[in-house]
Amino acid sequence: MPATVALSRFEDLIARGLTALIDDDPNLQVVAEDLDPDGLQAVLGERQPDVALLNYGSLRTPFEVHELHSAHPGTRLVVLASRPTAAEANQMLTFGATACLSKETQARDVLNAIHLASRGLQVLPRARPADAALASSGPEPLTARESDVLALLQDGRSNAEIALALQVGVETVRTHARNIYRKLGVRTRRELADR
Repeated sequence: MPATVALSRFEDLIARGLTALIDDDPNLQVVAEDLDPDGLQAVLGERQPDVALLNYGSLRTPFEVHELHSAHPGTRLVVLASRPTAAEANQMLTFGATACLSKETQARDVLNAIHLASRGLQVLPRARPADAALASSGPEPLTARESDVLALLQDGRSNAEIALALQVGVETVRTHARNIYRKLGVRTRRELADR
C-alpha cells in the first residue's frame, strides 16, 4: 500500500508542485491538501496519514508542531520552510518533526524525506553556515531552556516549582516565561493553557 500524505496550506505554486510530485510517485498517495491549521488537526485525527507536510510560514507558533506530534504520534511531520536556520530546524526536530527542509530543496530530496519519514526515520538537516545568518519568515523559535520551562508551565507549575525543578532562580523562570509568551503570542498563563 502506498504511504499516505496530508498537505497543509502552502503558497499556490509550491502546493501545486508538491501535489504533482507526490501524485507522480506510485508509492505515495495524497489524502488531503490545502489544510489550514485547524483543519489539519481534524484530518490527522480522522484519516491518520503516514506523513503530514507542514508549511513553517503558516504555523502560528513553533509549538504547534509539538501539539500535532503529541496528539498524532503515528503521523510523521515534515516541515518545509523558507531557508530555515539551523536553530529553526533543530527547534522543529525538538518539537517532534521528523524533518525540516528548505522549500528550495530539490524534488528528489523532498520525496526521499517523505519516504524516510513514512518509515519512521528522522531526516537531519545539512549544516550550511551561510544559512545561519539568513533570517527566515515564520515564528521565532524557542530556546531549549524555554522549551523546558514551557513544558512545566503547561503542567500548571508555579514559577517557584519550575525554578526548583530546573535548578535556576525564580527571576530566570520569569524571564523565560516572558520570552515564551512573546514568541507564542500570548499574554498570560491562562491564554497559554487555552492553547
